[in-house]
Amino acid sequence: MQVFYLSGNGLGHARLGLVVSKKTAKRAHERNYMKRVVREWFRCHKETLPPNDFIVRVRRPFNRKTAAEARSQLAQLIRKAS
Repeated sequence: MQVFYLSGNGLGHARLGLVVSKKTAKRAHERNYMKRVVREWFRCHKETLPPNDFIVRVRRPFNRKTAAEARSQLAQLIRKAS
């Protein structure tokens, strides 16, 4: 995953942008699952994040078996970015 951010969006809360390309996962249900996992993590941790705009780009596919690893990687990247 890659995380880009723009600090201080002026809204007082964090926002999320997601990119999961067809190159990463050919099937729409696979891309939607990855987006759902990232959105759910963001929703649960939104209050602890600074008011930045975060863009998450999923580079390697993950599924139900590897979703926990993807969540922990996302947490590390966002904490490092903020």
